[in-house]
Parts: sequence; structure tokens; C-alpha cells
Amino acid sequence: MDAVDYDFATLDLADESEAAVARRRGWLGAVQRGFHSGRPDEAFEKHWLTHVRADDVVCAGARLPEGEFGAGPVPVATFAHFDKTLNAGHELLPLRMITDVTTSPAHRRRGLVRRLMEDNLADAVASGIPVAALTASEATIYGRWGFGAATFAQKIEVNTGPRFGLRAFDDPGRVELIEPPESWPIVRGVFDKFHVANRGSVDWPQFYEVLHTGAFDFNEGGPDKKLRGAVHLDGDGTVDGVVLYKADGQGRERKIDVTEMMALTTTAGPALWSFLGGIDMAQKVTFGLAHPDDPLQWALTDINAVSYTANSEFLWVRILDVERALTARPWAVDGRVVLEVEDDQRHAAGRFTIVSEGGHAKVTRTDDGAEVRVSAETLGSLYLGGAHVSALRRAGRVQGSDDAVTRFAAMADLAVPPYNLTGF
Repeated sequence: MDAVDYDFATLDLADESEAAVARRRGWLGAVQRGFHSGRPDEAFEKHWLTHVRADDVVCAGARLPEGEFGAGPVPVATFAHFDKTLNAGHELLPLRMITDVTTSPAHRRRGLVRRLMEDNLADAVASGIPVAALTASEATIYGRWGFGAATFAQKIEVNTGPRFGLRAFDDPGRVELIEPPESWPIVRGVFDKFHVANRGSVDWPQFYEVLHTGAFDFNEGGPDKKLRGAVHLDGDGTVDGVVLYKADGQGRERKIDVTEMMALTTTAGPALWSFLGGIDMAQKVTFGLAHPDDPLQWALTDINAVSYTANSEFLWVRILDVERALTARPWAVDGRVVLEVEDDQRHAAGRFTIVSEGGHAKVTRTDDGAEVRVSAETLGSLYLGGAHVSALRRAGRVQGSDDAVTRFAAMADLAVPPYNLTGF
């Protein structure tokens, strides 16, 4: 069956008619099936619906036409988006956030995701949104649409037995426990400050309130009764760090899994780790979203008490408006280069003169000859500074003379990597 035989439609999330509710439940069930998760029950649907309505999520999909075997309210492909902000370094840019992309295993390679993706990116461009992003379950899928791996996160494991200890540091503040169900304003307040301070950060969707208060665990299907929390207060009593965590396992196998950790100051981070390492009857602390340049090993008295067990890509970025996007990011040194972007979808295609001065850049379209050439995918990886021009040059993904590429690298490569804590 060709893709043109499918019915493409968007859910009306305000429609409570019997047929609309059936389509909504079918769509949600298809998403859960696509990610190998359990079938959603009434409580799951209630929390999901609250989130998608609050964030104005657009849920699209493809269904078999009426009369075909398998036709009905359950789509064979799903796709959703909502718009928030990305910290590009100099400003918070409008961001098209793409999620819930699935295809039925019985309808793969029919062009369904291609049509949904390309229609959505065209809509983002028409809406004046300069950047799109997603978090990918498979790293080989989205490069064809110009998405590049742009932020990275480390998974760390800390041995909190006798070898655990931090070097002395001056902390005029203290750590206090919080109850997550009552502490959302505090947690959200810390995140809001984190978001404006960290290049690469993506604003939280509404469902983070559900996750971080323990109101509902989408994996377990009920309230999250294990979630605990603590905050760090500075010397003036202002919250400048927060950690949310759960205990897992029994006896000597018990560990502390950190679900969220944000430190706004250089004191809050070590203080929160000291607190975590001192929790009784636990031998290990794990955190899956540590900074790619995480400093914990340098704060420990035993550098080997922490293991970095994984370093994986997290946020994938797609540039849609080159001039707008590149103007919003920082630049390392003053310089000038003509950059050519190759883009199969044409959104970012063209040649651009980049003139950087004082950390900012002026970016304009030009007919001048290209000095450096990259694909839209490579530009996505370079955009936030998570990948360096020099590394991608060695990987064969940046073309140009040695002089031009070296000049571009000096301008574009940033010392501090981007950091994002938001999955969607």
C-alpha cells in the first residue's frame, strides 16, 4: 500500500464526542505500543491529556482508510509537537519540540514518518520558529532530516561506601529535606534559573510537574511513593540547588537513583553530593544526566570513587533559520567566514557570511564563494557547541581549506559544552 492511500489527520483534543475520544485513545495506545510500553489505563490517559492540553500539543497521525482490514481509531503512525524555548546562549529561542514519533511494524518503509516530519518542519518554518529538536531512541533515524546530536550527558555511578568523601569546601549554607508533593514551586523556581543560565537547556513540558511531585509514575501507573527530595540553601537561606531521588534495591544492593539534580552555584553541587553520599543503608548513587564536563571526580578525596559508565547524545537539533539561529549563539573569537549549508529539505540551504565580534555574530545570506561547507545535520551538531568543528573536520564532515576550517573552528568552538536536562 502506498503512503498516499493513508488518511493523515490531527486530533481535536477538545472534542469529547464518542468518535473523537476513541481516536484519542487509539492514538495514545499506538504511541505506547511503539515504545514497547504497557497499554494506557484511565489514570494514564487523564494525566497525559492534562499535559497535552496545557502545552498545546498537536497530535497527528496516519490511519488506514475506512474499509481496509485494520482500519479504525488506532493509527499506524503517530507524530506530535509543541513549542517552547531553547537556550541558545545569548537568548531563549522559540523551539519546535517533536515527540511521540512511531510507526506500526506492519507499516514501516511506507513514507509515513517522512511525510509527517517534512510537513511539520515546513509548518515550523511558516510559523517563524528557527530551531527544531527531539530526543531520539535510535541514533540512525533523524540525520536524514537535518537533525544532529547536539547535547550529551554522562551516566555516573558513585561508590558511597568507606571510600566516599569530598575535599573540604567552604559552605555557609545547608541541605534540608523537602517533600516533592508540596515542593513544586521550589523545584520549578530552581529550574527556571537553570534554564536561563545554561546554553542547551530546553524548557520543561507540563508533565514535569507530574513527575517531580510524584503525582503519577507513567511507568508504574500510579502515584510515585518513592520519590524524595532535598534542597541546598545558601548562607542567606535562598535555594540554589535541588535533588530528587529514589531508593532502589535491598540490603547491600540498595542504591540511590537521582532523577533530577540542579546546582546553580559551585557550592550547591558538592553539598548535594555530600548529602547523597551520606544517606544510610545505600552503597551507590547513580545519575543518568550528569554534565558532559562533570566535576565530581575532582571534588572527591578518592578520584576513583566515581565511574562514568556512559556518555550518550541527548538532544538532537535541526536548524531551520540559519541567520536567526546563529545570531543567538555565542562566538569564541572575532573573525569572518563564508559558510555553505547543504540541506535536502532546503530550510537551511545556502551560503552565509558570518562576522563575529565581541562574542556576537552578524549572519547574512551571500553569493560569495563558500569557504567552509557542512550538511544541515552537521550544523545541528555544531550549533550549541556540543561538537567541535575540529573533531567533525577529522570525521570528514566539515569541508574547506585548512585555513578556512581553522578560522571557523576558532570562531565557533566553545570551551564549555551545552547542558540539557529536559527529555520529551
